[in-house]
Amino acid sequence: MNKGLFITFEGGEGAGKTTVLTKVEQWLQEKGHALLRTREPGGITIAEKIRTVILDIEHTEMDGRTEALLYAAARRQHLVEKVLPALKSGNIVLCDRFIDSSLAYQGYARGLGIDEVLSINEFAIEGHMPDLTIYFDVDPEVGLNRIQADHIREVNRLDQEKLEFHHAVKEGYRQVKSRYPKRIHTVNANQSIDEVTEEVIRVIGEQISYNSR
Repeated sequence: MNKGLFITFEGGEGAGKTTVLTKVEQWLQEKGHALLRTREPGGITIAEKIRTVILDIEHTEMDGRTEALLYAAARRQHLVEKVLPALKSGNIVLCDRFIDSSLAYQGYARGLGIDEVLSINEFAIEGHMPDLTIYFDVDPEVGLNRIQADHIREVNRLDQEKLEFHHAVKEGYRQVKSRYPKRIHTVNANQSIDEVTEEVIRVIGEQISYNSR
């Protein structure tokens, strides 16, 4: 049995990661890989309920630490209930967001401290870090314009943050990348979807080959 492979997709709002994830999923299915696609917060019943609380546009009074703890709680349940069993079965797991989102959004952009939020999440994930993370690096102005033009995409509480917050998220990801340079591969998400998809497929293909050795 091949080892499972845990791949996460990260980026600011409107980076296009979910769209590219769908294309990567199709490519992997065509190649015959055993595959699980999921998302955070969510992916299972308990975590989806937590997601509703976190992203509700009416919950503007939510404290930053509350937000961080809710994300970690959803992550824990999702990991043990869905991700780890799939990896144990040898699946490639594609996850839309994971721990790096918390470090960039709550740790840096909310000002809680990357180390402090990392500590919460280390308790939650017990060392189960991704094998590969694709970071979709997009200019906040570009990402937010994409959201405004997409009338199908759900609008959540984070979309309504000021532009300065989204710039802080971008800086947060830069700092997270500096901590995990071997795991995180940065893609210029200002490019077209086709260009981004081509690069992501190449990087994931290389990781699959490496993982199969």
